[in-house]
Amino acid sequence: MAKAKAPRRTLDSYTVKPINKIIKPGDCVLLRPSDPSTPSYVAKIERIESDGRGANARVHVRWYYRPEESIGGRRQFHGSKEVFLSDHYDTQSADTIEGKCTVHSFKSYTKLDAVGNDDFFCRFEYNSTTGAFDPDRVAVYCKCEMPYNPDDLMVQCEICSDWFHPACIEMSAEEAKRLDHFFCENCSSESQKKLQNPHNTRQSDAKVETKRRRR
Repeated sequence: MAKAKAPRRTLDSYTVKPINKIIKPGDCVLLRPSDPSTPSYVAKIERIESDGRGANARVHVRWYYRPEESIGGRRQFHGSKEVFLSDHYDTQSADTIEGKCTVHSFKSYTKLDAVGNDDFFCRFEYNSTTGAFDPDRVAVYCKCEMPYNPDDLMVQCEICSDWFHPACIEMSAEEAKRLDHFFCENCSSESQKKLQNPHNTRQSDAKVETKRRRR
């Protein structure tokens, strides 16, 4: 008669010895890819298990996909640190964990003063079978009507408050950074009135969002 396998234990936490980090369910981690030339995989830990002796730990994970791993591929509005929370679950050896990371909400990410190597953001859930996203639509900006990419420089119209890419309004990035005022084409007639008003003494009203610093 074959010897029965010892039942596996569910762990509340586990220390990954090669990196000396404690992981817990709910943590986001970087896992070693099979191809060393590709970026680390990003995943969220759902559960941690080990054998009866507390060894041979395995993590049950839910994968985050990078845009280039999705069916539609990377698009212009995808940020360099953007990932999608997928419906793809898997089990991996805890020894493949290379480090911990943080996957921010889109709103929280855009408020960071600096972005580190271990910072990512997620604004979509992704169906790995159909390629569908949830939500299936988000707010768009500029004349190009593209969703916001937090890596891109944009300038805001003082009247309508819409945001524009400098290239879409025939302006260089350096010109955009030097702006004291900006009024989009649709609001330009009203802007002329404001600039001709001798009581208008505001300076540097134009809002420009530059590419976030990297730690």
